[in-house]
Amino acid sequence: MKKRKKTKRLSAVTRGLLIILMVPITMTLFVLTSVYWGDLQRIPIVHTLTETLQDAPKKMMDIDIPEEYIPIYQEAAKEYEIPWTLLAAHHRIETKFSTMDPLLSPVGAEGHMQFMPCTFVGWQHPSCSGQGKGDISEEDKTNPDIIAKYGGYGIDANEDGKADPYQLDDAVFSAANYLASNGAATGDLEKAIYMYNRSDEYVEDILYYYNKYEEEKGSKGQAASSEQ
Repeated sequence: MKKRKKTKRLSAVTRGLLIILMVPITMTLFVLTSVYWGDLQRIPIVHTLTETLQDAPKKMMDIDIPEEYIPIYQEAAKEYEIPWTLLAAHHRIETKFSTMDPLLSPVGAEGHMQFMPCTFVGWQHPSCSGQGKGDISEEDKTNPDIIAKYGGYGIDANEDGKADPYQLDDAVFSAANYLASNGAATGDLEKAIYMYNRSDEYVEDILYYYNKYEEEKGSKGQAASSEQ
């Protein structure tokens, strides 16, 4: 049998001293990083690493745009003169392309594109206040005449007599209507996104997917041109 080589082990006292020495060093590095983080981020490699780490969770959870949804986005985008990729980004963030079950948020946002009832039907409705859940009957929620009366954004895209946030075409066209009316039609995407959900983080998330889908669209377009 081969003899095992003896490995030197640090004594408990030595290990304790090393730990004691590491504490002030760690604290100093933490303080310096906190104070000078803004300056450190200006260093290209640090900036790139930070962005990579921030985007990592999103990239791990990426879902391809379902091909059957693209014509709906494109039709709605053409109608309201906004980028179809913006609608795809909203659909991705709001319900992960309608894979959420149920399509109802804890605060009451409904359907494929997560509209609060008062936004869909109209804030002029007498029951609308606060976050916009309102007290609107199910029949009135999808009634185009009621929506027109109260200035809502709901759209009956498939012309079945109802503007239904749980019907994909209606939901996407309604989202296009809202985004276009709040700045997207004139190029102010950030304002439109913020109005959809008033959160800076939400704006960043939507823009991340919007830019990603724009890049993918450009890549597919170039590939198609090269094949011709």
